[in-house]
Amino acid sequence: MSQPPRILRKITGNHLEDFRLGQTFRHKGGKTVTEGLFASFTEFTMTTNPLARNARYARAYGYRGLVVPPGLSMLVAFSQTVEDVSENARANLEYIDMRFGAPVYLGDTIEVETKVLGVKPSSSNPKLGVVHVQSTARKNVSEKDEAIVMTWQRKVQVWKRDESKPVDEGAVAPDEITCELWLPPHQVGKDYAALAHLSSHDTYFEDFEPGTRIEHWRGRTMTSEHIHLTAILDNTSQVHCNQHMIDLNPKQYVGGKLIIFGGIPFTLCLGLSCPDVHDNALGDLVYKTGRHTAPLFAGDTVFAATEILGKRDHPERADVGILSTRLHGHKFEKAEGAAASEEAAAGYKRTQIFELEREIVLKRRSHYA
Repeated sequence: MSQPPRILRKITGNHLEDFRLGQTFRHKGGKTVTEGLFASFTEFTMTTNPLARNARYARAYGYRGLVVPPGLSMLVAFSQTVEDVSENARANLEYIDMRFGAPVYLGDTIEVETKVLGVKPSSSNPKLGVVHVQSTARKNVSEKDEAIVMTWQRKVQVWKRDESKPVDEGAVAPDEITCELWLPPHQVGKDYAALAHLSSHDTYFEDFEPGTRIEHWRGRTMTSEHIHLTAILDNTSQVHCNQHMIDLNPKQYVGGKLIIFGGIPFTLCLGLSCPDVHDNALGDLVYKTGRHTAPLFAGDTVFAATEILGKRDHPERADVGILSTRLHGHKFEKAEGAAASEEAAAGYKRTQIFELEREIVLKRRSHYA
């Protein structure tokens, strides 16, 4: 009589009790930015900056070729951390000090490592806690053009697997990581104005006034396509793709249904704002802080708005300036009896889903148009 097979029930990813202060993860896989990945996300997010759409334009400005938008660089890097950090998360809480460095091009390979900065159990729910990490993404490791692409911190709410297990509670300081945005040199005498028709005419540094709020025109309805988009980024978090898991215990999961991966509304809001704010940007300098304020589900439509908080000269360049903004993402939900207002049509309420403090390096019209 044959013996029954030995059964192994694998558990993937870490739970709250598995994290150790100061621990470093060198994440599996890495990811090369292919033309397919690049096209999927620049088109999906409605990115309009010609640096990401027109190779002639990008080369004329001093880039090697098409430039990967900062939102896509973030998605590729962030997704590599999921299995080790947030595979068993309830929610991503906050992005902190996300700084950008070297440009990313088609064919570049991004690899990421993460340090655990803090672990804190919940005071109200023994099944949950918060993990604070610092991640750094490098491109083309061990090659002559190896460079830091970005570095950031985030806080994520993670489930415990065994409530009786102790947690390595505490905090350590983040590492000091040099990550400065690379900008192509301004070439005196070059006819940049000959290219000016390829970008929005009213998105130069001189066009923005602090105290302004721009309500961006376009919206984008999310469907089950989010599962495909999450998969091609190698993001394995089950709350984005495993409805059966959620159906077994719907009260444990937000809304009792699949939550769209937070990086998707993040980069979609960047794209929706692009024609009004970012079309003449040479890069994103830093995202000081960002957070998801409500979940996004299939069937919701994403809209965006940008507040202009301030503007200042670049400390080393006369041809560009730095614009400080706050990017908001929102959706409209049905609200029976709600009267029409400036924010929403009758029968609807406006629900904020995302907020990001963002600094952008913009060309000056005086030098480029």
